[in-house]
Amino acid sequence: MSVQQGKQVKQLDRVIIRFAGDSGDGMQLTGDRFTQESAVFGNDLVTLPNFPAEIRAPQGTLPGVSSFQVHFADHDILTAGDAPDVLVAMNPAALKANLGDLPKGAAIIVDTHDFTARNLAKAGYATNPLDVLGDVNDPLGAFAVHAVDLTGMTIEAVKEFGLSRKDAARAKNMFALGLLSWMYGRPTEPTVTFLEKRFAKVADIRDANIAAFKAGWNFGETTETFVVQYEIKPAPMAPGTYRNITGNLALAYGLVAGGVQSGLPVFLGSYPITPASDILHELSKHKAFGVTTFQAEDEIAGVGAAIGASFAGSLAVTTTSGPGIALKSEAIGLAVMTELPLVVVDVQRGGPSTGLPTKTEQADLLQAMFGRNGEAPLPIVAPRSPGDCFDAALEACRIAVTYRTPVMLLSDGYLANGSEPWRIPELADLPTIDPNFAAPGPQDPDGTTSAFQPYARDPHTLARPWAPPGVAGLEHRIGGLEKADITGNISYDPANHDLMVRTRQAKVDRIAESLPPLEVDDPSAEDGQGAKVVALGWGSTYGPIGAGVRRVRKAGYRVAQVHLRHLNPFPKDLGEILARYDKVLVPEMNLGQLSMLIRAKYLVDAVGYNQVRGLPLKAAEVAEAIGELISQAEGIQVDLSADATPAASPDASTAVSTQEALS
Repeated sequence: MSVQQGKQVKQLDRVIIRFAGDSGDGMQLTGDRFTQESAVFGNDLVTLPNFPAEIRAPQGTLPGVSSFQVHFADHDILTAGDAPDVLVAMNPAALKANLGDLPKGAAIIVDTHDFTARNLAKAGYATNPLDVLGDVNDPLGAFAVHAVDLTGMTIEAVKEFGLSRKDAARAKNMFALGLLSWMYGRPTEPTVTFLEKRFAKVADIRDANIAAFKAGWNFGETTETFVVQYEIKPAPMAPGTYRNITGNLALAYGLVAGGVQSGLPVFLGSYPITPASDILHELSKHKAFGVTTFQAEDEIAGVGAAIGASFAGSLAVTTTSGPGIALKSEAIGLAVMTELPLVVVDVQRGGPSTGLPTKTEQADLLQAMFGRNGEAPLPIVAPRSPGDCFDAALEACRIAVTYRTPVMLLSDGYLANGSEPWRIPELADLPTIDPNFAAPGPQDPDGTTSAFQPYARDPHTLARPWAPPGVAGLEHRIGGLEKADITGNISYDPANHDLMVRTRQAKVDRIAESLPPLEVDDPSAEDGQGAKVVALGWGSTYGPIGAGVRRVRKAGYRVAQVHLRHLNPFPKDLGEILARYDKVLVPEMNLGQLSMLIRAKYLVDAVGYNQVRGLPLKAAEVAEAIGELISQAEGIQVDLSADATPAASPDASTAVSTQEALS
C-alpha cells in the first residue's frame, strides 16, 4: 500500500461493484459508463445489468430496483461475479433488495437523501438502519458503510445552472460515478466526452452532469470519508485492437460479417421483443453493408418476410425470444421443408409465456430441438460469452448457407445485455461462405435446357440447389407440402415421405463432419492422472462453470471442462470424450434439458445442476456441485475451503461514516 497526497493507495487484483437504485435513477447508464472507463483503462471485465420489465416500475419499491454489476480485474476473468464487494445504493429499496447478496466486509455507499419515512416504509423498513450504525443491534454491522448525502451534494454542485430541484437531483448518478471513478482510479476523460455528446443540445443539462461527475471525483479526493483509494492494474491481453462489446452488438456484427463473407445481402425480418430488439436497432444502421431491416407487424410476418428474402437469394435472419419462437414455429417448419437458408436468433429469457422479459434463462433448448410439428430437424448453435456471439452468428450463417437449412442461434439475456472486452478479428481470419447458387443445366442438342431438379442434392452436404427466382432455366415450384425426391413435385407417396424425412435429418447430421474436434480442458491428463469428473456446459454457463472449475483446481482437485457450441448435431467426438469420465455434471439454467439429450443420445448418467432464478449461475455453487461428484468418483472428502480467497474489497477497518468523519 502506498500513500499519495494524504490518501492511501491499495493494490487489488479484482473488484465487483454493483450500482443499484430506482429504475429511473440511471443505474444502467452509470454502470455502463464505469464499464467503459474500465475498458479504456485495460482491465478485463464482465458485466451483469439487471432491471425490471416495467417501463416505469413502482418508485421506491423492491420490484422497482434496477442494478448494474461490473467485475473488473488485472487478470482473465469469466463472470460478473457471485457477490458484490461494493454496493452503491441510492435509496432504501436498493439497499434492502441487494443486501442479501453481500458478503461480510463488503463496502456499502448509501445515499442518505431518500431515507425518508415514506421511502423506508415502501421498502419494508420499520426503522431507518442508518440511524443505528455502530450500535449493538446495527443490521449493517457486518459491512463497511459509507453514509453520504449524494443527492444533496449533487444539488449543491449544480445550482449555478438554474435547474429545478428535480432536474438537479437527476444528476446524482453522475456524482456517484465520479466518486467511484476516483476510488478505483478510473480515467475520467471518456465520461466527460460522452456527456458532452449525449447532452450537446441541452447545455444546462450537459454542464450540470459534467459538474456533478467532477464534484463526485473531487469529493473522494478531498473528504476524510474515504481514506483509501484502490488500484487495479490493466490485465495482460493478446496483441490486437479491443473494444467493450455486448452480446447483442457482437451478434449483429457477426450477421453483417456473414453477409460480407458470403457476398450476400442481409435481410432481417423482425418484430421487437425483449431482450432481442437491440439486434434490430443495430442492423438498421448498416445499410452501407447491404443490410435491409424490416420491422414487421408481428412475429409471423417477420419470419415470413425473411423466408421470402431467402428464396430471393438473401442471407435471411429473424430475431426474437422464446415467445416469438412459439409463434414462428410453423413458418420455421416451412423453411425446413423448402430447405432454404435462414438464421433464427432466439435471445432466451425467463418463461413460460411472458414470464420474466428482462431476466435470463436457457430453457428453450428443447423448444429449439423439437418445437415444430412433424419431423423438422434443424441445427442449433449457442455462443458462450458476449464477444463469442460474433463467432456464433458467423457460424450460424455458414451452416445455413452451406447446408440450405434454418439454423437456431440460442443466445440469452445475460449474454445479450452483458459485456466484455472483445478483440476485433482480422478480416483475413474470417471464413469464406460460398452460396454456390444453382446454374441452368446443359442444353440438349435441340437447344432446350434440361429441366431443373430443385431437390437434387450435393453428395457431400446433402444440400439442395439454391435457385433464386428470375433465372431462366431454374423455374420450379416450392411450398409447404411434401416434395418428391429430386423433382420437388408435390408428393403424397408414403415411401417418398419416409425418404425425405430421413434425408432432411441426415443433412443435419452431416454438419458434424465439418465441425472441429472438441476442446477438452483437463490439465491433469497431461501427466496421465486425468480427472474422473467432467463439467459439460453450453451457452452462457461457460463463465460460471469455468470459474467454478478454477476454484476446484485451486483447492487441489482434478476436474475437466467441455463446452458445446453445437447442440444439434453434437460434435462427432462428444460420446467418446464423455466415456472417459466416471461422472458428468451438466450445469444449466433450466431443469435439465441438455442432460436429458445427453442421457438419451449417449446413455451417460449425466447429473444436472439446475437453477432457474432469472440470474446467471454462481461459480461457488457450481464448484460445490463439482466437489460433490469428485467425492463420489474418487472416494475422498472434498474441502474447497483451500480456495477461501474471495475478491479483495475495501477494508472494513478503513470504513469511516460521514458522521464520524465530521465529528
